[in-house]
Amino acid sequence: MAVHEHSHRSPGFHLSFRRNRTGSAIAVSARVGTHLTHAYALASLRILTGFVFLWAFLDKTFGLGYATASGKGWIDGGSPTKGFLGSVAAGPMESTFHSWAGAGWADWLFMLGLLGIGAAVTSGVALRPAAVAGTAMMALMWLAEWPPARHLSDGSPSMSTNPFVDYHVIYAVALIAVAAAGAGATWGLGRGWAGLPVVRDHAWLR
Repeated sequence: MAVHEHSHRSPGFHLSFRRNRTGSAIAVSARVGTHLTHAYALASLRILTGFVFLWAFLDKTFGLGYATASGKGWIDGGSPTKGFLGSVAAGPMESTFHSWAGAGWADWLFMLGLLGIGAAVTSGVALRPAAVAGTAMMALMWLAEWPPARHLSDGSPSMSTNPFVDYHVIYAVALIAVAAAGAGATWGLGRGWAGLPVVRDHAWLR
């Protein structure tokens, strides 16, 4: 009788063990799948955001016919800052931006910023410095457009659709998010970059 009862307990024990193993495997698989989904989503956000900066650099440099007309690119003698900063018509820095418009140092700083941020973020390296530089650039451009203004300095409607949040704010937050998440390892060169001795010794370069 004791042997008979034991034979009933033993299969039950093994069946329960198999179920636990199966449940654990499913849970681990779900966690791995979720992690990969997050990694791919952040990598996509990183690449798309980086390409925004990289494309702006290419268009303004070569006059590809989008925001910059053909023949008016930087290499053709055009100024990438003159039109934008010269047309600022609202905000507390209006006169300051007018004085910067078309200045050689402003052109070089702006274009190198677009190239550096775009290349770094698209490739997944130096995301933290790129996020700082990109956020500073977006803040200045937000000040130039000055979304809080309902009217321009000449009294005409500003056509602002939101007094606080516009695409400059979204780009800045995206840069900060991918840098904080270390999103350069997926579909990027971030893993190799992080392994460089100088980067290991200076975490702010990651």
